[in-house]
Amino acid sequence: MPTIIDGKKISAEIRQEVKTEVSEIKARGMEPHLAVIIVGSDPGSQVYVRNKHKACEEAGIRSTVIEMPETTTQEQLLAQVEKLNQDKTVHGILVQSPVPKGLSEEKAFESIHPLKDVDCFHPQNVGLLMLGRPRFLPATPAGVIELLVRYNIKISGQYVVIVGRSNIVGKPLAGMLAQKSERGNATVTVCHTGTKGLAYYTKQADIVIAAAGRPGLITGDMLNSNCTVIDVGTNRIPDATKKSGYSLVGDVDFESASKVAANISPVPGGVGLMTIAMLLKNCVMATKLQS
Repeated sequence: MPTIIDGKKISAEIRQEVKTEVSEIKARGMEPHLAVIIVGSDPGSQVYVRNKHKACEEAGIRSTVIEMPETTTQEQLLAQVEKLNQDKTVHGILVQSPVPKGLSEEKAFESIHPLKDVDCFHPQNVGLLMLGRPRFLPATPAGVIELLVRYNIKISGQYVVIVGRSNIVGKPLAGMLAQKSERGNATVTVCHTGTKGLAYYTKQADIVIAAAGRPGLITGDMLNSNCTVIDVGTNRIPDATKKSGYSLVGDVDFESASKVAANISPVPGGVGLMTIAMLLKNCVMATKLQS
């Protein structure tokens, strides 16, 4: 049996560390404050926002949720972001993705002040990250690396295959792991769903990170027996046995992969929980940068 990489356990440790740090910041007269804008009524987004709000409250971070209707215009959204940019009591700003059709989330991300961009989506922050001088670390990639570090899984000198090339996970994670640093120095290949002979790459990998958004894409016969598998995928599939009508699965076929891999993260209970924990860390960092 492989070692199960427990995101619930590690995220709880990080959230406790954040809570302690927030208490120290408050003792110095500051109150970390995260503002989240949600446009429309996407059910998944509403769940994510509620989870973020709850996590902030538990850590002692002030949390404000601004709900805007489906009919919100681009100008109205940007005006709301600018209002928060000017509010000195707000240290972190998020625009929940996705936004309704007709709105540009890219323009919204770019309008957030770089010092308040705790999602690390602003071009300035992405550029600093790629230069190896990060202001913030994007939450999901940072959560992946934190799991590897806290489970003492070697990164330096290892061959890492990332399956997925999104701006949120795949691209920034590749840059972070390739940096000459204590938490990087890996040799990285970025694959995707259009890669020919995907198994050729994954079978050679010391670490496989699946973030392509396709359920069951990585199977046990695509892995070697000494590898570590981190599953970033979060996919809803129909399941009549569940009250919700669906089950949550990753991009890795856990049943077959767990028979081969040395270490593996589950879905749920893996990377997803780490994302919010790392977001809280960024909110604390933003508070310090603005103090």
